[in-house]
Formats: sequence, C-alpha cells, structure tokens
Amino acid sequence: MAVKTGLDVCVAQGFSTLKGLKVGAIVNPTSVDASFRHLADLLKGSQALTLGALFGPEHGVRGEAQYMEAVGDVARDRHTGVPVYSLYGSTYESLSPKQEWLNGLDALVFDIQDVGSRYYTYVYTMALAMKAAGKKGLKFVVLDRPNPLGGECVEGNIVREKYRSFVGLFSIPNRHGMTVGELAKLFNTQDGWKCDLTVVPCEGLTRAMNWRDTGLHFVPTSPNMPTTETALVYPGMCMGEGTNVSEGRGTCRPFEQFGAPWLDATAVAERLNSDALPGVRFRPVAFTPTFDKFKGQSCEGAFLHVTDARAFKPVLTGIAVIKACHDLGGKSFEWRRDAYEFVKDIPAFDLLAGTDEVRLGIEQGATLEKLVQGFDGQLKEFQPVRASALLYG
Repeated sequence: MAVKTGLDVCVAQGFSTLKGLKVGAIVNPTSVDASFRHLADLLKGSQALTLGALFGPEHGVRGEAQYMEAVGDVARDRHTGVPVYSLYGSTYESLSPKQEWLNGLDALVFDIQDVGSRYYTYVYTMALAMKAAGKKGLKFVVLDRPNPLGGECVEGNIVREKYRSFVGLFSIPNRHGMTVGELAKLFNTQDGWKCDLTVVPCEGLTRAMNWRDTGLHFVPTSPNMPTTETALVYPGMCMGEGTNVSEGRGTCRPFEQFGAPWLDATAVAERLNSDALPGVRFRPVAFTPTFDKFKGQSCEGAFLHVTDARAFKPVLTGIAVIKACHDLGGKSFEWRRDAYEFVKDIPAFDLLAGTDEVRLGIEQGATLEKLVQGFDGQLKEFQPVRASALLYG
C-alpha cells in the first residue's frame, strides 16, 4: 500500500501517542484501518489506554442517519459497551460536546474521512470538539487521512462573516485542498483556542496524489457519498441543496446527476455543454427519486461525466448548473426557503455559497464569468494562510 493513514501509523506504534490515557473517540464508519478494523474496537482492545466514550457526527457513529437528520444519544455502544454521545442533534448547541461528557477523559481522538469540500460537516464537528477540549484541558489527537480530491487544486470563494454556518464555519474556499489534520492546524491557529493538538500524519502521502494513487479503499463517508467520483463533483453540486432542484438524492448516483419534473433533459444538457466547461460533459437523463425532493416523481435533468479530473472545476460547474436550472426552469425554479443547518433567516443557497452575490447575480441574469468574478483574488489571499498549515510536500 502506498499510503498509511494516521490510524494505520498509530496501530503500528501501539497507540503510543495515547499511552496511559482515558480517551473519547469521534468516529463513524470510515474510522477503519487497512484491515477494516474499526478504531473503537481497536481502542477497546488496546492495553495501552482506556476507551471512555464514543462521539458521533452527522449521520451517527454507525452512519445510518440521513443528512440534517438529528441523531440521538445511545446509552451504550453494543460493540464496546461505552457511552455514545451525539454531536449532531436538533439545535446548534447540540453540535458541541457538553463539558460533563468530557469528565474523566484525558484526550479526544478524531478519525473520520473527509471529502475535501467546505460544506461537509465533519471538519466542523472536529473544530467544535477541539474548542471544547481546549476549555477542558484535554489533549486532542487527529488521525489524518488523505483528501479524496488531492492536495493541489483549490477553487471557490471565501465564506463571509454573515454567512458562517455549519456548512461553512471558517474562511476556507469550497474546495480547499487540505486534509483534516491540516485543517485542524489551521482552525487552531485562526481562532487561538490553545488546544493541545497533535496530528498523526499519513505516511507516504504527497500533495499530487489522487485517491487511486494512495492505494487505499474508499469507505462511503455518508449515505449520499458512495464514491470518490461523488466527492469530486460535490464542491459544486452540493449547492443544489439550496434550491428545489433534486441533487440526485434517492438515486444511485447522488450529486453526479440532477433534475426536476419541470426541466427538459435535452435542453439542460445542450445548454451546459454549450458553456464548454473544462473537464466535463453533460448527458440528458431521467430518474425517479425514492426519497427526498420529488420522491416518486419522474425528473429530467443531466448527468455529469468528468472527462478530465485535473482540468475539471467543480465549483464553476456547480454554479453553471444552478444558473441553467434557474434560466430554463422559469417560475418553477425556487430557492430553498426553510431552515437549513440551524439557520432560519438566511437562504440556504447563500449559506452554501458563502455570500448572497452568486444568488443575486443569477437572478439578475449575470454571465457565468461575472458570477465567479473575484474568486481568484480571494484564493490569492487564502493561499499563504493555507500554506502555513500544510503537512505534505
């Protein structure tokens, strides 16, 4: 295997970083080593430490809950016998571990696979847990994992202060090109938490590697993130959650396809192909979601076929898709109006975009080039900040 994850490194070292400590572990189904042994079981079986509790992010410790579905606490984990606490309930306050849950612990360990997009909530679960650990005086250990999108390409805009939410708590772009360990370093520095942070880096990882290069198996990170191909389009296509267009949930290829009952597949695909977006082609498609938007209704739209992953720009593509659906959908197209990630007074699309300028530009008929104007300048300011936290050459 070309790359060892932080967990594999820890296993090889006999969990020496945690020797003698009572630990709580923030985990989900991706928290497995090269032999698919779960971190919770490995910690429980280790003679070097004591496992005190498990903490679950969005979708839960075992990954069975759908997106934005509150996850309740479980009295005891059936496999390890330790208490299980939810870090994704029905309020914003539920996203952080309560101080009493940390009583008796010496350290928190975070080992969850990220997908390289700022909307994905696991990194904010990590950040809020780091903050809580800092207040409690606990050690915080991040077992690093590769970014499925690689570590070189950065794309998008920076979240403005007004639009901070659980899909964008920090000033990072849509596609940040960082690992969870690197983000932990960045968050800890930016907010000055003085968290006692230790990152266990991957071995053998370089920034130029894509997922296939790592030799690792991809474990689906959530119910609607089944493959690395899904992750590649996600930095742009997740913005569909801020509209009444189906982003493919309830189908076997979420985020790789989109549609609505009121769209014409041929017109959508022709429109997007005429934009000549780099590294992608669009195929007319029809599907019937089994849940979520338009459950049981026939939808038409398009399927994204990425032809050149290195040239592909997911954020630009996602904005082009939303613009096409808005322009071709007419009055049938709508922005999502209900509460989104615990925020009621700001449109969901603006939270995802990190600004209201993209939505307003689409409504005013701005060109695609105009919609992303200024993004490069924001990235130029972000790059030095990012560089200070990077771990891999």
